[in-house]
Amino acid sequence: MNRYFAYCRKSSEEEDRQVMSIQSQIQELKIHAQRDRLQIVAVLEEAQSAGTPGRPVFNQMLKRIARGEASGILAWHPDRLARNAVDGGQILHLLDTGKLLDLRFPTYTFENTPQGKFMLGIMFSQSKYYVDALSENIRRGNRTRRESGWATSIVPLGYLNGRSSTGQKIVTQDEPRLHVLRRLWELFLSGGYSLAQLLEMATDGMGLRTRKTKRRGGKPL
Repeated sequence: MNRYFAYCRKSSEEEDRQVMSIQSQIQELKIHAQRDRLQIVAVLEEAQSAGTPGRPVFNQMLKRIARGEASGILAWHPDRLARNAVDGGQILHLLDTGKLLDLRFPTYTFENTPQGKFMLGIMFSQSKYYVDALSENIRRGNRTRRESGWATSIVPLGYLNGRSSTGQKIVTQDEPRLHVLRRLWELFLSGGYSLAQLLEMATDGMGLRTRKTKRRGGKPL
């Protein structure tokens, strides 16, 4: 019986994004393994984009496959394994050399044949195209926002993202924090205070905190 690594990946390292993604993948992969009687030797989890090479868990998995610890990979979809040419090429190379014998996906059927590897390469290329196109669309959107005088991400401390009565995105002043920040700049420009002194004044004397979120209160800078 071939032994498999179950590899689960979500795109973001931030805890508040795709919270259920990893657990959902693990659950689906275990159901798939039980149905097809696949032996899972380890469940590997990673919270990192596959758009660029360098994922530590993924790289370690390939090394363990090369050492013979497993001969197959079980993943939700080919794009969980690779969204760049280097990682996709490593998977194909292991298949070519016989170190990797099988790939299983609940959402995609793979056969370790010349035709199957050709189609897998197309899937990897399609995943790479998605990342490249998304990156270009984001850059274009950011250019448009900059040209319109808008921040390209969350506005800095002292301002707030909001919406007008008509639903249009706007930036408003966070007056309590903006007042403190304005005073800190005045003290800084006077040349009589170091950054460490200003930070202590802002935290202890002026009570400056980061913006509150739904999950936590404001924190010291």
